[in-house]
Amino acid sequence: YVYEGGEHNLDGLFAMEDVTDRARSFIEIRLSDALSQMWESLESAEALTIETGRHCTTPYRCPFFGHCHRDDPEHPIRNLPNLRHPIEDRLKSEGITDIPSIPPGHPGLSAMQRRVRDSVATGRSYVGDDLADRLTTITYPACFLDFETFSPAVPIYPGTRPYQTIPFQWSLHIRDADGELTHGSFLDNGRGDPRERFVRSLLDAMPSEGPIVAYSGYEASVIRDLAAEMPEYEHALLDLQKRIVDLLQLIRRSYYHPQFHGSFSLKSVVTALVPDLVYDDLEIREGASAAAYYSQLVGSDVPESDSHRIRKGLLTYCARDTEAMMRVYEALMAEAGN
Repeated sequence: YVYEGGEHNLDGLFAMEDVTDRARSFIEIRLSDALSQMWESLESAEALTIETGRHCTTPYRCPFFGHCHRDDPEHPIRNLPNLRHPIEDRLKSEGITDIPSIPPGHPGLSAMQRRVRDSVATGRSYVGDDLADRLTTITYPACFLDFETFSPAVPIYPGTRPYQTIPFQWSLHIRDADGELTHGSFLDNGRGDPRERFVRSLLDAMPSEGPIVAYSGYEASVIRDLAAEMPEYEHALLDLQKRIVDLLQLIRRSYYHPQFHGSFSLKSVVTALVPDLVYDDLEIREGASAAAYYSQLVGSDVPESDSHRIRKGLLTYCARDTEAMMRVYEALMAEAGN
């Protein structure tokens, strides 16, 4: 479905499917026993003793996760990246619950998992032999770029699809060879399709040369989509996309800190490498919240005071992310001896 403007074509937007028979089958086969177990739990005076495991996060993270895992070791085996169920089960069957207890060279671990095991067991960061060389690909001026986007289920701009990614904000920190820092940003006003204003402002702000550092491939993906949707900016946007350096992949390949706790998210990396840079002081602290707040600006008449507060929160959050990338890069340069 592509929205053409005006009233939405509901027959095109929604596909009707009769699931009555499936629902009745589910009730008959699953629901009666499940309800009995639920009532038994609710009527019990004591909490049930249930071993923790994959069911704690599947199909979603249980709200009692923290309670049931409060006695876990600092580095539980579930923090091994991309841990497959058979390996996890084998480790548990051997009585191994924390990463430092895994014997060196334990069979079944991937190269990444062995790296994490060794780093946690020794308490030292893993610094790959190629880290310094990879960092030299980030020359000056170095641009640190972050986007914020939202994906409305019901499209609101003509020519867009349900859940299509719509960028509405960017932040750009630029560091030159002398360490001088400049910052630019864009946040759309929420009136009409923001994409062309987003693109024009980004192209105007971006230096004509130098690497563009992003955290993950998301920004490159958004730029490619914009290039396909806006032919008049295609060449300029694809030129930007070719300059992007993915800092996340650089870290995954060549660095690990014991305090990552198995996560390579920007906030986990910042906490370990730049502990003085925090997000706790921000009203908006992650991308999903940013998208939700921007949706408020777009979808309703927000009082001026609330609009000002939301815009300030969005600008501060996005700028914090690009500052974080830059600070992480500087910390890695120090680790590599550059």
